[in-house]
Amino acid sequence: MTGPLTILVVAKAPVAGLVKTRLGAIVGDDRAADLAAAALLDTLAACHDAGAAGHLSLAGDLAGAVRGAEIATALDGWAITPQRGDGFAERLVNAHLDAGPGLVVQVGMDTPQVTGAALREVAAAIDGHDAVLAPATDGGWWALARRDPDVVRHLAEVEMSTDTVCVETRAALERAGARVAHAAAMTDVDTVEDADLVAGLAPHSRFAEAWRALRAEVAS
Repeated sequence: MTGPLTILVVAKAPVAGLVKTRLGAIVGDDRAADLAAAALLDTLAACHDAGAAGHLSLAGDLAGAVRGAEIATALDGWAITPQRGDGFAERLVNAHLDAGPGLVVQVGMDTPQVTGAALREVAAAIDGHDAVLAPATDGGWWALARRDPDVVRHLAEVEMSTDTVCVETRAALERAGARVAHAAAMTDVDTVEDADLVAGLAPHSRFAEAWRALRAEVAS
């Protein structure tokens, strides 16, 4: 890996009822939003630890978000652009265009166990390739690296939130002529079982702290 690295975080402002809706149906929208805020803060901290420039593609407004002021402070020095497009896949393509050329690793806010070292490993895997895809254990993917934003142009054709997203994303990158490498898999937090697992993997994270507090509250 040569040259500077930018990490592109594609995220929603953690507003109750708009984030972590699958968890919210079980634990409540307010608690789900608090978990989402903790996960986003953990992700931003990992980006800082990676020593990379940061670019946030944001849906929503942090002014009305859970822990919005804390998140805004963590974003000091970051480039921030609003998400644009009719669907999530189209917004991903536009987020990469907004981030511009150069080595970029895109990550979401669903893997609070991510570390700066893991992000650097995704970036390093691009050597000899045009893109890197890091799968999620549910059939999706948690990170995508590229040098040229044009290689993601066919992502707009991929149906998101299915168990074949990673396979279809690789095919879309290859249709753009990209040589695609793979990086290590991670678990996205979508369910209670996912949250238990990820909190155990990163027990000192903000997410784990918030999850333990929720578990204790429910148990009391």
